[in-house]
Amino acid sequence: MMKDILYIGQNDYDLPLFERQYPVPFGMAYNSYLIADEKPAIMDTCDIRKGAEWKTALKQALGGRQPAYLIVQHMEPDHSALIGWALTEFPELTVVASQKALQMLPQFFEDIRLDERTLAVKEGDVLSLGKHTLRFLMAPMVHWPEVMVTYDETEKILFSADAFGSFGTLDQQEDDWACEARRYYFNICGKYGMPVQTLLKKAASLDIQTICPLHGPVLEGDTLQNALHLYDIWSKYEAEKEGVFIGYASIHGGTKRVAEEMAEILRKRGQKVCLMDLTEEEVSFAVEDAFAYGKAIFAASSYDAGLFPPMHNLLHHLQIKAWQKKRVGLIENGSWAPTAGKVMREMLAQMKDVEVVEPMVTIRSRMKQTDLVQLEALAETLIEKK
Repeated sequence: MMKDILYIGQNDYDLPLFERQYPVPFGMAYNSYLIADEKPAIMDTCDIRKGAEWKTALKQALGGRQPAYLIVQHMEPDHSALIGWALTEFPELTVVASQKALQMLPQFFEDIRLDERTLAVKEGDVLSLGKHTLRFLMAPMVHWPEVMVTYDETEKILFSADAFGSFGTLDQQEDDWACEARRYYFNICGKYGMPVQTLLKKAASLDIQTICPLHGPVLEGDTLQNALHLYDIWSKYEAEKEGVFIGYASIHGGTKRVAEEMAEILRKRGQKVCLMDLTEEEVSFAVEDAFAYGKAIFAASSYDAGLFPPMHNLLHHLQIKAWQKKRVGLIENGSWAPTAGKVMREMLAQMKDVEVVEPMVTIRSRMKQTDLVQLEALAETLIEKK
């Protein structure tokens, strides 16, 4: 970072689940900054889990000075937990946020007094810190309604709130930024493609040299350009990768065997295949890959006159994250009364622009040689040019 923009964020190495649901094998970073200008400005706070460390880092960065502003871009508690403490610790501090965020503040901090200590900003408003001039851009529903992002006109930095974020601590990031950023995007922001597109259009009018998200690494150079490119694809619900995602949920191994055979049939036709066992892989990873590919096959056992729960769980998650613009093939398995296909069709019918291709393949307990004809036919239909 620049010498007067100091990182005071914290790495969380032992967080079991982000938002109590997403595995984070590489931990999590809560990014926060101090712009040490004539009027020092804190850029967001931190999660309470790392509150003590964040307070220490802030005071060290201030070096005895008093901050003038606390810029609140997002009210979710993993970024805002220390607002109440900051207002008590620094009596002259002014909270700068969208009007919606300021309305939310008392919901999280019952005992704070905000009289004459807030500054509501709207689209295009600017705030001078001295050398640095901050411009505020509203980004509602990326991914809460109060979100805004902040552009430092002096250093050409976009403080992007949750946009362009990633799972992982800053010192344990994978070499491929897109891997954990993709999983983060589709599970956290996947439902909000149109608001992300609106933000991208605003960003296109700015000379952005650096992006500082609230989670994950600082983006610059080729990584920044790749991030902008991928966000455009993701938020339009377009296929990022050529090939087929096969998700399967098997009880006793019969459906697994069919899915593996289907993968081989597709590979022989030149298709890249992502094969995933939904009984072993956590659902957020399946959501990521199901979004990345333009085609999918769902293979599942019947269960309790319905659908085996691991597959039901995936389709439910895809539905609430606005999965769309896909071609899908279905394989069901049942020993006496196959029902999985019917339930999968019903769930997919509630999703936008999802085409279920024929034939749906029905397996009775174990795959037979006679089933191969149907599998071959499904493969041909799924990958045919439209």
